Amino acid sequence: MNRRAMSRAALPFLAALLLAPGACSQAPEAAQPPLAGARIGGDFTLVDKTGNTVRFHDFRERYPVVYFGYTFCPDVCPLDVQHLMQGYAKLAKTDPDAAAKVQPIFISIDPARDTPAVVGEFAAAFSPRLIGLTGSPEQVAQAAKMFAAYYRKGPPTGDGGYLMDHSRAAYLMGPQGQPIALLPVDEGPEAVARELARWTS
Repeated sequence: MNRRAMSRAALPFLAALLLAPGACSQAPEAAQPPLAGARIGGDFTLVDKTGNTVRFHDFRERYPVVYFGYTFCPDVCPLDVQHLMQGYAKLAKTDPDAAAKVQPIFISIDPARDTPAVVGEFAAAFSPRLIGLTGSPEQVAQAAKMFAAYYRKGPPTGDGGYLMDHSRAAYLMGPQGQPIALLPVDEGPEAVARELARWTS
């Protein structure tokens, strides 16, 4: 994956969500969450590892963490998801009640290869708490649009496969589907655990 290209291409999408009213407040600790008022989120419809329909609305009353990636990703996705789930595990040790309210979700942006079974196996490799979702190209596109998540299929590689260029963000959402914060998966498990604890404890 071309990380430089990925970051550059994703800038307009992240800028749009962060420039939404109230989305970038520099207020004190007790003030609104960083993404308060951002125009992201919505009731998408996808499928889980068994092929059962899953809607984002199903996670009401919990704190969903939504990450868009793909299972064939050679570097960024596995590292981000590992940091996410390690951070979640740290929260579960220090505050089990808060962790019980959090639902990590991995959404594939490569439905052509990421079947329900493949996504389920990928998610299970990181944690039994991680839910893997996929769907039709149209369903995935709709979900990604709701979360201002960028992705694009790259050119064929030498082995006949391809890479996916995509934005890199883990969205922490609230019990009513409201955006709260972007979890710092690029900073490691400790940073993720701290941010989760800040908004869920």
